Amino acid sequence: MDHLPVEVVGNILSRLRGARDVVIASATCRKWREACRKHLQTLSFNSADWPFYRDLTTHRLEILITQTIFQTTGLQGLSIMMDDANKFSAATVIAWLMYTRDTLRRLSYNVRTTPNVNILDICGRQKLESLVLAHNSITGVEPTFQRFPCLKSLSLSYVSISALDLNLLLSACPMIEALELVSLEIAMSDAQVTIELSSPTLKSVYFDGISLDKFILEADSIEFLHMKDCVLELFELIGNGTLKHFKLDDVSVITLDIMETSESLEVVDVNHFTMVWPKFYQMISRSQKLRKLRLWDVVFDDDDEIIDLESIAAGFTQLTHLSLSYDLKDGAAHYSLQGNTLLENVTVLELGWTVINDVFSIWVEELLRRCPNLKKLIIYGVVSETKTQGDCQILATFTWSIVQLMRKYIHVEVQFEYE
Repeated sequence: MDHLPVEVVGNILSRLRGARDVVIASATCRKWREACRKHLQTLSFNSADWPFYRDLTTHRLEILITQTIFQTTGLQGLSIMMDDANKFSAATVIAWLMYTRDTLRRLSYNVRTTPNVNILDICGRQKLESLVLAHNSITGVEPTFQRFPCLKSLSLSYVSISALDLNLLLSACPMIEALELVSLEIAMSDAQVTIELSSPTLKSVYFDGISLDKFILEADSIEFLHMKDCVLELFELIGNGTLKHFKLDDVSVITLDIMETSESLEVVDVNHFTMVWPKFYQMISRSQKLRKLRLWDVVFDDDDEIIDLESIAAGFTQLTHLSLSYDLKDGAAHYSLQGNTLLENVTVLELGWTVINDVFSIWVEELLRRCPNLKKLIIYGVVSETKTQGDCQILATFTWSIVQLMRKYIHVEVQFEYE
């Protein structure tokens, strides 16, 4: 260790999880103190990492953080994530940011202050590449002054912001590639809440806990879109057909339109979603490169509606991974299996049930027949805590039928996942 260059020691210390560990390590010797002072790149204060933070008074905590930050030079990454137990002095927090902003590349900031600190004013026009902002408010965005020329990743969680300011903030980031919006508090100017965002450079977008009337996103370079726990009347994605990965997780949306960007889709992952299958299929049918299709716990608007396996087999010939789980009804399940087109490239098949019955066994058998090159089958099921003798008999019969069935497909690996 004595022969390691001091720059390398600084690099090692930068990979420690928390500021407390850095301070302890820096006390090892004079060389390590120098590494911490001159070559430390990253520093993190997180109340979740060290519960002792919660035992300190706010004033003592401010002094501790101030002393640690001011002993460094050239920090590139700073994370200050404190829970709502403390409200810091705005002047102190501004001093932290002003001291580090010239060299800072990554900032994660969840600090409640009195009064509110305007991060955009302090860190705008600097070299910041990643900004994670939580439990804060943003008002009166000025794209000319509060500009982020190098910012590639922006995350806003539990932030209060108007639809206009959000669009202006995005326009102030000409290099942005990743956007994450979680449980935003959208300031309403009228009865209908509408957000229109536009960015030619965005590649990855994640929305969580967003409730709006209309959301229109124009992103010419988007490749990844994930929406979770959102309630929307209308969502429209406008682009140039670059979207590769599309995921919906427990989303309620009346009108969903991604058709214009769907031709390059490789992964479609839908979970806990109510759909009209013909419309949904039409929306993704242009994606001839689709490799993975997951339709899990989907519900149909019409009780007689089904997922047409023939249209999947014929429309997505490059499919290698298929996952299906929905309520199987006797007549509808048989209808969904009509046709003879094989899923020749499918090597992984995931099937699930909510209520086990004889139809599920038939469904599994037919899907195995349609996948001649299958290598792995995973069956997911729900087993209730309280089981009658009849329930146990049904489960036993199903298990026996699967064992008998798999004797015909000894080359296929089988897994069971019960919850």
